[in-house]
Amino acid sequence: ESDTASEISFQFNKHKKTPSIGSHSSDMASVSSVSGSVLSVYSGDFGSVDAQGTVEFALDYDEKNREFQVHVSQCKDLAVVDEKKGRSDPYVKTYLLPDKARMGKRKTSVKKRTVNPIYNEVLRYKIEKMVLLIQKLNLSVWHNDPLGRNSFLGEIEIDLASWDWSNRKLNWYPLKPRSLSAVNGVDHRGVMNLSIKYVPPGSLGKMCPKNPPSGEVHIWVKDVKDLLQLRPSGVDSFVKCYVLPDTSKKSYQKTRVIKRDTNPIFNHTIVYDGFHTEDLKDACVELTVWDHEKLTNHFLGGIRLGLGTGLSYGISVDWMDSTQEEVAFWQEMMLAANEWVEGLLPLRSL
Repeated sequence: ESDTASEISFQFNKHKKTPSIGSHSSDMASVSSVSGSVLSVYSGDFGSVDAQGTVEFALDYDEKNREFQVHVSQCKDLAVVDEKKGRSDPYVKTYLLPDKARMGKRKTSVKKRTVNPIYNEVLRYKIEKMVLLIQKLNLSVWHNDPLGRNSFLGEIEIDLASWDWSNRKLNWYPLKPRSLSAVNGVDHRGVMNLSIKYVPPGSLGKMCPKNPPSGEVHIWVKDVKDLLQLRPSGVDSFVKCYVLPDTSKKSYQKTRVIKRDTNPIFNHTIVYDGFHTEDLKDACVELTVWDHEKLTNHFLGGIRLGLGTGLSYGISVDWMDSTQEEVAFWQEMMLAANEWVEGLLPLRSL
């Protein structure tokens, strides 16, 4: 059924009394703080004021340092958020789309009590030029609220593939209402084709030589389609797997790297033993897809298979956040002991 198989033991008991597990989510811990969903581009109260005014900025790419630079100069005639006090406290925020989870956001300082803020700041991204050219720059202006209900003041979106890189001058651009393009389709990161199976303890009968003394979860990663293409030649991808809350080396497994292919076929099976039926309510299988590079691997998307209750062994955790599709897939496996359950699940930013 597969050309590669991994089998590892998984011990849950040692995690049940560990309150710190909520802060650990394998390699995703570094990403989850940046972005939870596409709508985080527009996190805050974006319906309170109409977009108006202009923003002055310039774009440049430093070939020597391989750095994309956004020179944010100033804004003029921004909308007033607090009409009683006649004030706005604006700042500028940038994302590179669609891969905002990987790149994160950059933002300027906050200028208080002004609708004509002057920044003269440079927002920097370490990124290869050919990767940059398949991105869009989303630059937005926000009012900073002490209680966190930041108000959207306007934005501009630039397709960097068609940008004139000889133009390094500061230019004025009108701020526009929020773009639906940044909400629709940005988080399409591909689809994973996989099968899972749960083998309960002793369920295969005493006469079976492979009858497991403890339960087993089998994960068969077949292929992934429509991955983000980070370079003209495609993407060099592999899949990581953890069974949370365990983020130790014992839990960690990965497939081989498939090079230059946005539709990689992995055909890799992983078997985790040490499962009791009640553990299925508190565990979560995290599968993440990565682009392999020498210095650092880039996150492409992932799925989390579990009940999505937000709790693991009575402790609140941020990684127990399975979508409805992922929950239904996990539940189907729990109800169909010893049977493969097949599914096509969309990758998402975790």
